[in-house]
Amino acid sequence: MLTIPYTSDRHPILSASGLRKSYSNQIALNGVDVEARAGEVVGLLGPNGAGKTTFASIVAGLVKPDGGSVLVEGVDALRHPHAVRPFIGFAPQTTGVYEVLTVKENLTFFGELAGIRAGKLRQRVADVQSALLLEGLSSRPCQQLSGGERRRVHTALALMARPRLLLLDEPTVGADIPTRTALLDVIKQLAGEGSAVLYSTHYLPELEILDAFVVLLDHGSVIARGRVEELVTRHGTAALELRFDGAAPEIAIEGLPVLHQGESLRIVTSEAACVAVKVFEALGQEAHRLRSMDIIHPSLESVFLTLTGRRYEPEEDRQRVTAP
Repeated sequence: MLTIPYTSDRHPILSASGLRKSYSNQIALNGVDVEARAGEVVGLLGPNGAGKTTFASIVAGLVKPDGGSVLVEGVDALRHPHAVRPFIGFAPQTTGVYEVLTVKENLTFFGELAGIRAGKLRQRVADVQSALLLEGLSSRPCQQLSGGERRRVHTALALMARPRLLLLDEPTVGADIPTRTALLDVIKQLAGEGSAVLYSTHYLPELEILDAFVVLLDHGSVIARGRVEELVTRHGTAALELRFDGAAPEIAIEGLPVLHQGESLRIVTSEAACVAVKVFEALGQEAHRLRSMDIIHPSLESVFLTLTGRRYEPEEDRQRVTAP
């Protein structure tokens, strides 16, 4: 079993304040504040291009911000990146393993780079392999692994040094179900044993599973923050959404707001089934153009919808982050 020394100290391991970053004319971060305490999973949630990768890359020391501050264990990470490096484990979205080395050789090499003494290194490799279901792949070269298996090795490398702060940027992109399950289990275990985990994702259900403290980003700005249940209670609403062939027709439902957006109509209501009957009556001859009708229940998705006026549909990532 993977173990990390537990600490009951709930002080902030990460304190990022007012982070700003632009690429040409595109704003990636617009004054973002994030704090992660010992034993806590903080989920950076937002569509691709919302600023999640830029934020994680700044904290990891790969990208220089245009403004703001980053403290890791109370040390200024922007002025003294080498001083905070031992505290941080980072698994960026793009996997990085040595293809010709075996899984065990990769883990051993990265453990040596982290300064783990030979007497403890073998056990550490075994612990990490067990945590991420890699025992049966130990002697296999990484070039022979599937995408999900390579993703597990990639994340395992970030765990070798038992980091106080673990940064995971979209760790389950392209992962199969066993990989996704193993990664989420490890993250919950790490938080339970005292690490702070910054978990960047655009998959909403994962943060609900992790019971994470959520920081919701959109176009580089924080639009909401809080625990999942708090956000759903505060902002989540039920709605009926209809999609049409072509532009959505103009209709009115007495006593209810109807939001028109391109090919969609959205009606905020807690009585979706009853309202659906009224909608069909109001559509009249336009009903033949109706493609789908969905009931949106209170959830993180409905929180995003309430705050932005649009469905949570991650776009292709247009953002390109390079090390300075």
